[in-house]
Amino acid sequence: MNNIPSVNLADFLSDDPKRKEKFVNEIGKAYEEIGFVALKNHFLSDELVEELYKEVKSFFELPLETKQKYEIEGLAGQRGYISFGKEHAKGKKEGDLKEFWHFGQEPSEDANLTEEYPDNVKVEELKDFNHTGMEAYRMLEKTGIYVLRALALYIGLDEFYFDHWASNGNSILRPIHYPPIQEEPKGAVRAGAHGDINLITLLMGASTGGLQVLRKDGEWIDAIPQEDELVINVGDMLERHTNNKLRSTIHRVINPPKEEWGKPRYSIPFFMHPRSEMKLDCLEECIDEDHPKQYEDITAGEFLNQRLIEIGLAKK
Repeated sequence: MNNIPSVNLADFLSDDPKRKEKFVNEIGKAYEEIGFVALKNHFLSDELVEELYKEVKSFFELPLETKQKYEIEGLAGQRGYISFGKEHAKGKKEGDLKEFWHFGQEPSEDANLTEEYPDNVKVEELKDFNHTGMEAYRMLEKTGIYVLRALALYIGLDEFYFDHWASNGNSILRPIHYPPIQEEPKGAVRAGAHGDINLITLLMGASTGGLQVLRKDGEWIDAIPQEDELVINVGDMLERHTNNKLRSTIHRVINPPKEEWGKPRYSIPFFMHPRSEMKLDCLEECIDEDHPKQYEDITAGEFLNQRLIEIGLAKK
């Protein structure tokens, strides 16, 4: 396998039980094997993707002083602007070569949340930035819920097991800007090798290549989706909840060849988090003699807080 498997959400959404089952098996097996798929026929339109990239590029082109007024202390980077080099991969000291923005959940009135999410930060200079970002947020959340329904069936759970936890969950949409590289980076890459914290991550096609996935045999392979596909991978929360049945695969964004250092790179991942009180205890369906329970019981909120400290966004 030199690239990640491709699956078609239209199969799952069809009225044909065989097509639906085919999708469930394809995505489930891919997540057991490599933890990544490319997904076509999601809910993001080409127009919305184009509009979002336009707004994101306009934001990152603003003067640094302007961007920095949107970097809010005390939020552990959960909303607004996060400046260049602030975040690093778990276990690394060097900051990643990127700056980014966070859009967060705007819950529905009937969400009955046990926690309060911080408000999104409004960018005064760009009138469509927040509206466009949240429109994409909703379409990615909708896509993610259908993927989780397929995975629930694959595991042997009720199809709608994840719906309550993922709807109005603590998900984050993160437009990232990797600026042109000016000089030889000392041990730093655009994004160090890491696993994602959350349930699943949905990645809109990056403006240039660089995303690599670590195969079981230790080989790094390029993740190259088609233009109309989302890359979707399992995060550590789902790996933990399924007792390692579904794999949170280590991945990275490598620096480009020297002749391409002058090009910036943009990518927009959506990190799908559940409500913080969701229990991530290993599911009974994923425990047997050959697969004993691997993890202590923990909630999603507790796990997230641990990891934000490890990657440098939150303080102990």
